[in-house]
Amino acid sequence: MSEIQGKVVIITGAGSGIGQATALLLAERGAKVVLGARRTERLEALAQRIVDAGGEAIYAATDVKRRDDVEALVNLACERYGKLDVFVNNAGIGPISLFDELRVDDWDEMIDVNLKGVLYGIAAALPVFRQQGFGHFVNIISTAGLIIKPTMGVYAGTKNAVRTLSEALRQEAGDKLRVTGISPGFVRTEFADSMTDLEVKSQIVERMEQMALPPEAVARCVAFAIEQPAEVEVGDIVIRPTAQGG
Repeated sequence: MSEIQGKVVIITGAGSGIGQATALLLAERGAKVVLGARRTERLEALAQRIVDAGGEAIYAATDVKRRDDVEALVNLACERYGKLDVFVNNAGIGPISLFDELRVDDWDEMIDVNLKGVLYGIAAALPVFRQQGFGHFVNIISTAGLIIKPTMGVYAGTKNAVRTLSEALRQEAGDKLRVTGISPGFVRTEFADSMTDLEVKSQIVERMEQMALPPEAVARCVAFAIEQPAEVEVGDIVIRPTAQGG
């Protein structure tokens, strides 16, 4: 039997891209997926698709900038299924730009979603994991923090902050909890939709069209980390297109 079978898995940012692909794959392998995202209509459609295929899924409108929303998602999982095995911190945005553009509102938004959203996920799920004596955080990070490039300063800063807190959490977790960081490169998602700098957006979209991975490739990394035996922790995974130089 798969190690994923029967596990209760929360996925934020589940309405599209990596989150959606992860939900479909894990549900196919027997997980009970709990979907969170801002666009309820997408969650409803995804949950129905999973149920129609014989899987199990529930959902709640979730804005990770709102701590109450994230706590409610965890409560939903625990009330419906009686436990929580995995929390996938996937929600993220990337309105990247040069510093000289002074798009401070975009900076704030990235900090709120990419960093504080992950912290809210940890704050909501960690007490549950401690009480249960088991649990697994999977944090979706980015290769943007591994090699710093122009326009990526704030975005990479938020992702490297998540990388840092993931490692600290791993060290504090003890022998019952697991923490995994997954850093994807270019992936075919709606990542560019949040960009307000149209020139940069055009460049990113062009690069995605040239080389981007399908989101299912990242979903398989999430599944790989989750399906390991309880005594095995996959700390970090970097996945990028073969054609991506950095």
